[in-house]
Amino acid sequence: MGDAKRAIGKCPPPRTDVGLWPDGGAAADEELARYAKALAHPARVKVLRILAQQDACISGDIASQFDLAPSTVSQHVKVLKDAGLIRGEVDGPRVCYCVEPNVLRRLKGLVAVL
Repeated sequence: MGDAKRAIGKCPPPRTDVGLWPDGGAAADEELARYAKALAHPARVKVLRILAQQDACISGDIASQFDLAPSTVSQHVKVLKDAGLIRGEVDGPRVCYCVEPNVLRRLKGLVAVL
């Protein structure tokens, strides 16, 4: 598995509409369940880890980091994007992926209050 990922610049500013500390209750439980479902596959955990370890947007063939078909990795990326854990920004012919740091902090906060 080659290292085809490529840092192409800083990630855009993080979302600011995310409360960092959970207030508890049913809504927080549902939110945590949504994030847990998005992370319920080792490939998605790995994608999130790869992106979280970078201080830059990652473009290139993320699928080359996996022993999975590119279409399968693409589906895993979509699940993470739909959950709000990562985002993809169009950069010319490519998509640049970044972790959403405030959402990741929120997830950590939700887990911490279990």
